[in-house]
Amino acid sequence: MILDSKIPAGPLAEKWTKHKFNMKLVNPANKRKYDVIVVGTGLAGASAAASLAELGYNVKAFCFQDSPRRAHSIAAQGGINAAKNYQNDGDSVFRLFYDTIKGGDYRAREGNVYRLAEVSVNIIDQCVAQGVPFAREYGGLLANRSFGGAQVSRTFYARGQTGQQLLLGAYSALSRQVANGKVKLYPRTEMMDVVKIDGHARGIITRNLITGAIEKHAAHAVLLCTGGYGNVFFLSTNAMGSNVTAAWRAHKRGAYFANPCYTQIHPTCIPVSGDHQSKLTLMSESLRNDGRVWVPSTVEMAEKLRKGQIKANDIPENERDYYLERKYPSFGNLVPRDVASRNAKYVCDEGRGVNETGEAVFLDFRDAIKRDGEDTIRARYGNLFDMYQQITGENPYQVPMMIYPAVHYTMGGLWVDYNLSTTIPGLYALGEANFSDHGANRLGASALMQGLADGYFVIPYTVGDYLAQIGPSPVNADHPEFDKSIQEVKDRIQKLLSIKGSKTVDYFHKKLGKIMWNECGMARTAEGLKQAKADIKALREEFWKDVKVLGENEELNQSLEKAHRVADFLELGELMIDDAFNREESCGGHFREEYQTPEGEALRDDENFAYVAAWKYLGEGQEEELHKEPLEFENVKLTQRSYK
Repeated sequence: MILDSKIPAGPLAEKWTKHKFNMKLVNPANKRKYDVIVVGTGLAGASAAASLAELGYNVKAFCFQDSPRRAHSIAAQGGINAAKNYQNDGDSVFRLFYDTIKGGDYRAREGNVYRLAEVSVNIIDQCVAQGVPFAREYGGLLANRSFGGAQVSRTFYARGQTGQQLLLGAYSALSRQVANGKVKLYPRTEMMDVVKIDGHARGIITRNLITGAIEKHAAHAVLLCTGGYGNVFFLSTNAMGSNVTAAWRAHKRGAYFANPCYTQIHPTCIPVSGDHQSKLTLMSESLRNDGRVWVPSTVEMAEKLRKGQIKANDIPENERDYYLERKYPSFGNLVPRDVASRNAKYVCDEGRGVNETGEAVFLDFRDAIKRDGEDTIRARYGNLFDMYQQITGENPYQVPMMIYPAVHYTMGGLWVDYNLSTTIPGLYALGEANFSDHGANRLGASALMQGLADGYFVIPYTVGDYLAQIGPSPVNADHPEFDKSIQEVKDRIQKLLSIKGSKTVDYFHKKLGKIMWNECGMARTAEGLKQAKADIKALREEFWKDVKVLGENEELNQSLEKAHRVADFLELGELMIDDAFNREESCGGHFREEYQTPEGEALRDDENFAYVAAWKYLGEGQEEELHKEPLEFENVKLTQRSYK
């Protein structure tokens, strides 16, 4: 298959406008004849379901939580980008486009990223109209702050709970359509498979998480808005329920999976405190506006700190190394996440880590509090400081926070074209579930932007174009393909329940996570990846022989839920290793130690690897087939990324 990105011809700034005009439309009176399934109700899913229902389509929306309000989108803290230039500091649509391309280390499509920057300005207006309580300046105008990878202030925020407020806005729009009868909501329901008829996606198979009932749902198009796969590492900033299952089952039905090795490590997380943890807690990147990152200048001083002989506040200014400010004077503490994360690892590897494990650095607000006053800092970040204090028992107004990088966002996902269509006609992927517009590294405050851009402003046009072409002939779930898929789902469930092994699902998930973090985390080597591939294969075999899944299917069974998801993670983990091994360069969040500049920065190989890696599933036990979508850069010049 030739991967056709369907990027429209013509000047960059005119592509989306012309494309919208050239797409086919569905007559308003005919929209009620079409059914659309939306899986996932976070920002991408809720905004898509609400928008499509508002247009007149019949929508079925599915989420495994008890309410769309619990989608992991609520965990986003610091803000959402938009090129409104309210600060009059030189921002523009083109600058947001450029910063995003550069921040992603030149591994994203120009056309998609420009469209994202272009519609970003509409997102803010949409959300304000919904009542999202963005922070405002004294005069009443919307406030902005800076985020990593940009030298302008373009991030709109609602204290440290921006994701939650944006989701409540989308949820209110969704709830209106539920009340109108245009959206049927299915909470506590998990997608188990995609159903294809004559090569087109025509529905899904689900499991009711309360009763265990396996059900079938037909539609003219299916939208996957199911988030990222960071929990393949076990410990991540993702919610415990976040998983790859919907995207992975679609992949096994023929949807290509793109750039799976591109994982974003977030530099500002509360450090690991022990084996008892099931997830990690993120501290917003917005804190780096006012917090200064540092470690002691010497290993000896750091050792005293780790042994408890001295406290952070005892270390004089001349013995502190503000290493990001020292190495990157232009951007300082607001370098992109991959750069900040790798540098934290470097100083800790040197023996200058500041907590008992030696894997933490300081984020210090002493100078900001002296400059602006505690009340000002409290107004900006109060809920984040409270959260930190509740988790660690330390008061960040009085002592520096301790942070360390952790797995956060995944830039990889299902391959999609400009219309957000996967390689299965009729199956679309939105938000973090697709391989996205972020290249090899996402700039902070861009995930919320992409999810809402896809749901509010892109998919209503592009799915309409597809529906107009296939026509409104009725779809129903009586086709034999639905029953065939149901039987396959039931067989898989029975297989998991019948193993009756001796090890818990969490045992396998934790082992997989350690392999992935050690060999495919912040740094990768060819030797480590080879070993990881063998280790995961062995772990997968052991899983299918010795996993212990308690209970039955016909009930609430969280052990069974986890088993499904971990089985998919084991397969995905192997593909991530293959993708990382194949990419013999360093770019963004993918850092191969063999390929770095003398200063320790990522060293790209544009001649051989300026492409999207899209993997095709060939069947059980077979190696996946690599397809390449070349990336062409006509508007930005490929250069070595520098934030100095």
